[in-house]
Amino acid sequence: MKQLTFAAMAILLSGCSNSYNAPGSTDGSRMADTNKITQCPGTTALPPALADKFIPVDDPELLAQSLGETDQGKLCQGQVYRVKEDTEIPLYRAWNSTNPNSKMGNWWAFSVPAGSSSQYRQQYEICYQWSPLDRMSSCTLKANTKVVVGTGQSATCSEYLTYPTSVEQQIYIDQADTALEECNTFTGHFDWQPMPQ
Repeated sequence: MKQLTFAAMAILLSGCSNSYNAPGSTDGSRMADTNKITQCPGTTALPPALADKFIPVDDPELLAQSLGETDQGKLCQGQVYRVKEDTEIPLYRAWNSTNPNSKMGNWWAFSVPAGSSSQYRQQYEICYQWSPLDRMSSCTLKANTKVVVGTGQSATCSEYLTYPTSVEQQIYIDQADTALEECNTFTGHFDWQPMPQ
């Protein structure tokens, strides 16, 4: 695979049909239970190009693992799906090279990153303390694997920085090291772009 630029990698890096109908939910997805009223933007419905590759399944425990409280990150809402037989799905994750254990973490995306690292952090609620986003992995999700697809919960990184909920879909995988195969790793490089005048 061709080498990706740091900016593209940073964009990628950042994070059902067990369903519980939350108040106001009509699609079978579940929202995080919080003391505050949280509106979860976006949808847990799969992108059209992937809709026929997954089956909604019932797994309340997996769904609960993926949902987060307001300002704590994770997912705001989610839906559990299982990958169909004879199907392989490419996924992408940005991670922290100083912590090799983060390579196969829980949070993945359907799309290769593009744009600035700051935009990517906001889209996927990734605090600077959690990762410098200097590595990216591209892997294939195995058939029959269960995942949660949802949109991001808000995250407070410091008293000066809070990311709001996001419409960008994230994929939660409980044990990525066994759920993924054919992984390729990319390293980030500075690729400075001129600012508009």
